[in-house]
Amino acid sequence: MIRTGITIGLLLLAFTMQGQQKDTIDGRVVTLSEVIIRSGTDVRGFIQRVKEDTSFYKAFRNLRVLKFSAINDIRMMNKKGGTEASLFSRTRQVRSNNCRHTIKDEEQVTGDFYDKKGGYNYYTASLYASLFFAFDTVCNENNIVSGTERSLAGKSGMEKHKEQLKMLFFNPGMRIPGIPLMGNKAAVFDDELAPYYHFSIDVQDRKGHPCYVFSVKAKTKEEGGDPDKVVIDEMVTWFDYSNFQVLARNYTLSYGAGVYAFDVSMEVEISPFRNYMVPTLIRYNGNWKVVMKGKERGVFTATLSDFSE
Repeated sequence: MIRTGITIGLLLLAFTMQGQQKDTIDGRVVTLSEVIIRSGTDVRGFIQRVKEDTSFYKAFRNLRVLKFSAINDIRMMNKKGGTEASLFSRTRQVRSNNCRHTIKDEEQVTGDFYDKKGGYNYYTASLYASLFFAFDTVCNENNIVSGTERSLAGKSGMEKHKEQLKMLFFNPGMRIPGIPLMGNKAAVFDDELAPYYHFSIDVQDRKGHPCYVFSVKAKTKEEGGDPDKVVIDEMVTWFDYSNFQVLARNYTLSYGAGVYAFDVSMEVEISPFRNYMVPTLIRYNGNWKVVMKGKERGVFTATLSDFSE
């Protein structure tokens, strides 16, 4: 069991008590809030469930089997912070006969967002499109997560880089293959990376839902950290207290190896729809550099709604 005897009273105490305690779990120093201490939470079991969680990835997989509307706001920025190209659109994903495709209801474009052939002039935009658009009909997909693994098989060039970033976005903490010099720096739960991180567990209310809050934050150099050893700078996840479903996650990632580099932050909100959990708000702000492509600065917001089966 992950928790024992947390009551509503204790949940309320979470917002008023300031006491904390540090515990060492499998080599990790974990800061526990007062309410976690009093609840008798099985901290080792809690961390194991965090490591094994698939609900965050599942929410995105659910987009493959549902209809929905989206407001898409993508801006490519110049060095001075101005907008050099942008897209604002309203789209709908429709489904029929186990196939899905995206319909544009509105689109406003500035700058060189598209190339002369109508393709994306920026790989940030291409990444976004691969996540939320299906202008070419896609069939025979499912939302099954159990037993599935993201793979780089058959991918090369930009498609491979996009898949690697998806691994970081959807499965933060896993080892990412194929990125030069990265090794296991993204594997935040590996024992060898534990000394470089602060871990903490708390209980908070999020939009009316009592939640466990699990935080991972890289130590500063003064604290014994080493930014060259890690990729996840900070990650905060809100788990629904009743069923451990991820309701939100904020994270910051950075990595630099000359030929390949990124510095991005993301915020994701997950909401219920019937028997599904789905992402309803995704914010991205970051830089991405790939050899021979130069450095891009992109900001995007995806707002998803009007879900139906």
